[in-house]
Amino acid sequence: MKRMKRHSFWLVYAVFAGLTIATAKDQHWLLSEASYGWGKQLTWLVLVIFLVYTIYCSDKENFIRSLKKMYSFLWFRQIGIDLSLGLLMFDFLIYLHTGSFVTFLIWLVPLTLFGNLASLLYLAVNYDSILSHFL
Repeated sequence: MKRMKRHSFWLVYAVFAGLTIATAKDQHWLLSEASYGWGKQLTWLVLVIFLVYTIYCSDKENFIRSLKKMYSFLWFRQIGIDLSLGLLMFDFLIYLHTGSFVTFLIWLVPLTLFGNLASLLYLAVNYDSILSHFL
């Protein structure tokens, strides 16, 4: 039963990723036409490697039990705050990219649930349009 709960979490991520890719504005969600097109493939590679490693970790250890053990350490709390601030800043980048506060609020949920797995997915799918803001 515990294994089923973990698998359902990854099923939710798969549905989220599928919806993100299906609703992407960029026609080529895997290929880039930008000056630094290799960055898109690199982002996808990092996302896939990080996803595989995260699934491996979730299969080997219970996330909640691990959090309970680590919570007593000050560094764990500092890293948690650091991660939260980083994800909030990335969500602000999403707001700047889309110009929509509603999108900011919508992406707050997957960023909270999946952390950098959500931010990497957003960056990979929207790479060209995000890059166009900087070049």
